[in-house]
This record gives sequence, structure tokens and C-alpha cells, in this order.
Amino acid sequence: MNKHYITLAGLMLLVGLFLFSCNKNTGALKFDKIKLNDTVHLFGDTANPASNFVIEYTYPIKSSDKKLKDSLNNIFLSACLGEKYIGEFPQEAIKLYAENYFDQNRRDLEPMYAENLKDIENKDVIRSWYSYYKNIESKVLFYEKDLLVYSVHLNEYTGGAHGTYTTTYINIDLKNIHILSLNDIFVGEYKEALTDLLWNQLMMDNNVATREELEEMGYGLTGDLIPTENFYLDKEGITFHYNVYEFTPYAMGPTIIKLPFDMILHIIGEENPIIGQLRK
Repeated sequence: MNKHYITLAGLMLLVGLFLFSCNKNTGALKFDKIKLNDTVHLFGDTANPASNFVIEYTYPIKSSDKKLKDSLNNIFLSACLGEKYIGEFPQEAIKLYAENYFDQNRRDLEPMYAENLKDIENKDVIRSWYSYYKNIESKVLFYEKDLLVYSVHLNEYTGGAHGTYTTTYINIDLKNIHILSLNDIFVGEYKEALTDLLWNQLMMDNNVATREELEEMGYGLTGDLIPTENFYLDKEGITFHYNVYEFTPYAMGPTIIKLPFDMILHIIGEENPIIGQLRK
């Protein structure tokens, strides 16, 4: 009986050690989401246009490192809501942000709406002009060892022909609590070589042989193709994300270019610990 007990205890210890060894992600972070969907009508009248605010906010609720958890909360709040909300509890920050959003819209829109309603023939068109919305969705895209990748997608309408949307990525070195930039990943005078790689990959993605052909398709009409700080890392490589209007017209949508590690090894620091972890 005693021998059986010792064997079972030893087995449980081995399982525990195995599970511990498999969970080496820095901070042992756990995440949760806060969701809010609220609508406020101009002049408090449901017959009038409304502003709609929707958010799905991902944030850390547990960590083995309190400093890391607090720092990530501030980074996430700043990315989603703005620097003025740093230091707030997430629930309170979102509540304040929503209140400020609706208050600002009422101050800006109610006087103009009252004036425009005098144009009786175009009431339906006028109503659509004042139906503002803002949607924010944040996610943890990647979390392994020392790297966490966080994304923020914003979709917003503030009048005009159509709304706008952007996606922003943040790559965080958890060990040093540092937001990674291109200078942390690439070495030397890398920008010209990286630009050429981006053009070449974009040509391959579109099955064309020259930059001129890309330009005829609409690429480069609204901006230059340069290495953007809006990128994310994963086990395959680095992906650059150009939001609408940064490089292409609105109708073409965002431009996304993925460069595998094998393509960029010659301009990556050989001893970069984050890249080393990703490539293992």
C-alpha cells in the first residue's frame, strides 16, 4: 500500500513539473474582456439620430508579476482610449470614455442638427449624416514566452460619405516591458533593403513583375511604401499593415505584407532574443 502511494505521489509531482515547464510564458498572464454597447439619441429623443458606441476590450486580470500586469493595463488603455485614461481601472476608464464620447457628440451635433432640420425635403439624408458610431475591438493576437502582440481595431463614422477604420498592432517585450520598434528588430542601415523587400513581396502577392504595374493597380496613390511601425511578429515572420489612405485609396482597403524570417535574416540582429524565441 505504501509503495503504491509513493508511486502515485511521484507521478503527480512529475505531472505538475511537466505542466509548469510547459507554461513558461512571461508573467503567466490571464485575460478577460469588457463589453459595452450603448446608444444615445440627440436631444434625448428616439425619433432623432443617435450615436452608438461599442467596445470589446481585452485586458490582463491575473499575472505572476503585478508590475507587468499594471504596465500592460496602461499600455492597452492608452492604445484603445488614449493617454488620458492611463492609471484608471479598465471598467471605470471605459465608462468615462463612453460618457465623454456621447457628451462631445451632443455638444457638436445638436446645434447643427437643429439647424439642418429646417431643410424639410432632405430629412432622411440629414438623419444619416448625424448617425455617428465608434466601434473598438482589442485582442491578444500572440502570447508566448517574452512576446505579446496586441491589436486594436477601430471603426468609426463622423459624417461624410463613409466611415473610417484602422488596425493598430503593439508588440511588447514582456521581459523588459518594452514596446518593440523596427530598430529593436533590424540592424544597420536596414530601411532601404527592407523597403525593397516589401516592394518585391507585394509584387509576388499580386502576380506582377514591376512596381509600375502595382502603381497602375492603385498602390502608392495616397502615400509611399516605407517600413511602417505598424507591424506584428509571429512564428512565421513579420507582417506590415498599412491602413486605408496610408498607401492606397479607401476602395482598395488596407495593404498587408508578410515577410518570412528566411527573407529578412540578413538584416535582423543575430542575438535578438525575441526573434530567437520565435524561430525555435
